[in-house]
Order: sequence, then structure tokens, then C-alpha cells
Amino acid sequence: QAQLVESGGGLVQAGGSLRLSCAASGRTFSSNAMGWFRRAPGKEREFVAAISASGTTTRYPDYVKGRFTISRDNAKNTVYLQMNSLKSEDTALYYCASVTTPLTTTQAIRYNYWGQGTQVTVSS
Repeated sequence: QAQLVESGGGLVQAGGSLRLSCAASGRTFSSNAMGWFRRAPGKEREFVAAISASGTTTRYPDYVKGRFTISRDNAKNTVYLQMNSLKSEDTALYYCASVTTPLTTTQAIRYNYWGQGTQVTVSS
């Protein structure tokens, strides 16, 4: 069973940047696609980014495209989310998730394992 631990959240001013990390345990990391999701207070969880097992395919929703970049280092069992040009509406609890398939998916229900989340707060 995979365990995921996020880090890198914090308080940042609008326009600033943060880099989130998600460290995964287990020997199947390089076979699994990974994703980032977020949940803001009073809102539903939403998709932020996904990356295939090989790292060659990434997917983003329009509201982060061009600002966020997902990447992974399979040698370190770690996936990253670089967030630039942050806006107050990016404030949320950010989760990483793992799915036991090499292909990307944007659907939260398909992900098998989830981390506990890391808080990102963007002040305006």
C-alpha cells in the first residue's frame, strides 16, 4: 500500500511561487500515474494536475494552465507541483494522489491513494 506525504505549502503573497513535493513509499511508484487536487473552504475538491508514470504526459485544467507545472523524479519516488503567479483563489488544501495505472486521469474517484494534504494560502 502506497503512502504519500506532501510538503512545501505555506503562506505566499499573490504573484508569488511555491513548490509542493509529494514523497511516495512503495516499489510501484514508477508504474503509477500521479495527480494533484485541491479543496478550498466551502468548495468541492478539484483537479489541479496529473502526470503519467513515465512523466511524458501531463494534464491541467484551464484555471492553472500556464501557471502550474507537475513533474516527477522516479528515482526519488517524488512528484512536484511548481506553482507560479499564485492568486488568492489558489488558496486551498492541496493533495497528491496515486493511481495504479500508468496513464493520466483527471477524475479523483479513479485515484487509489491519497496524502493528508498541505495548506497553501495566498494573500492578496
